[in-house]
Amino acid sequence: MKAKMLLAALLATGIGSQIVASTEQRTDARQITPKAVQLRMEGELPSLEGATQWLNSPPLTAAGLRGKVVLVEFWTYTCINWLRTLPYVRAWAEKYKSQGLVVIGVHSPEFEFEKNVDNVRQAVKVMSIDYPVAIDSDHAVWQAFRNIYWPALYFIDAQGHIRHHQFGEGDYEQSERIIQQLLKAAGAGGIGGDPIAVNGSGVEAAADIGSLKSPENYLGYERTENFVSRDGTIYDKPHVYVTPRRLWLNHWALTGDWTVGKQPISLNKPAGRIAYRFHARDLHLIMGPAVRGASVRFRVSIDGRPPGAAHGIDVDDLGNGTVTEQRLYQMIRQTEPIADRLFEIEFLDSGVQAFSFTFG
Repeated sequence: MKAKMLLAALLATGIGSQIVASTEQRTDARQITPKAVQLRMEGELPSLEGATQWLNSPPLTAAGLRGKVVLVEFWTYTCINWLRTLPYVRAWAEKYKSQGLVVIGVHSPEFEFEKNVDNVRQAVKVMSIDYPVAIDSDHAVWQAFRNIYWPALYFIDAQGHIRHHQFGEGDYEQSERIIQQLLKAAGAGGIGGDPIAVNGSGVEAAADIGSLKSPENYLGYERTENFVSRDGTIYDKPHVYVTPRRLWLNHWALTGDWTVGKQPISLNKPAGRIAYRFHARDLHLIMGPAVRGASVRFRVSIDGRPPGAAHGIDVDDLGNGTVTEQRLYQMIRQTEPIADRLFEIEFLDSGVQAFSFTFG
């Protein structure tokens, strides 16, 4: 999710840190002979006992994983950077399972609602994640690894040594070569050299880096930037906000009766709006109903008009959609030309909480 990194001191708060997204630099594997990656010893596989629950598997232990090549993946289910990595991790888990690879997804939440195991379980189902998932709501496993990123991949050999790490998106071909290399060293046969072909779709599609000029921005007062509604931020109290007549790139504003909290902003009355000027192919909004099981209708526009063909997967061409659960919603997916656009979302019902904008 992450265009920037928090201070390590925030680990103690359970908030975590941000991921630095990187562009995947691709080389046609057919034109070169892959070389072995020089791997270092980066320590031992830490304890997994801090996980409070496991999905898709009984509890796994470092000792019990000896003899297996292990890929540990830190994720949180609304993180756009992780979502774009997921197709590769899912494909590796399937392709190399029979050769001895064990993929473990450690779900270390960022937002409070991501600590809800039912939310994580639903995400695992919708995203077709079949490999073991450790629920790390207390960030115990996160801290055991001294991790500070989403997504983060740790590659462990059959002797339990961490041999490589990958922070952020990209370098997928090298990551797969390392998996192959560790499996061969462990005695596995039938390991091909060609990387798996992966094409993510929807929110899992690779970002359009060349057009991306808008960084992630949080909406709660703890970490937001460029909020320009009249009167500024009124902390933790209902307030009627007004959007200025003009927004500069990467600035945003509210209209209507909102409460701006530490993490989310919450709409108190119907017809509240968020306006955001952005420059990117994709625009996503992390949000959900304040009350579980409720639904909130909304309408989206770009430059004052329905999005049409530029609508995201959670919006129709007229800009209509409904918030039904706490997750990342894809509002906009533009076609060229990509330019500065004014995004607006009006909520027809009260009771929505919004957390963060991300782009791609």
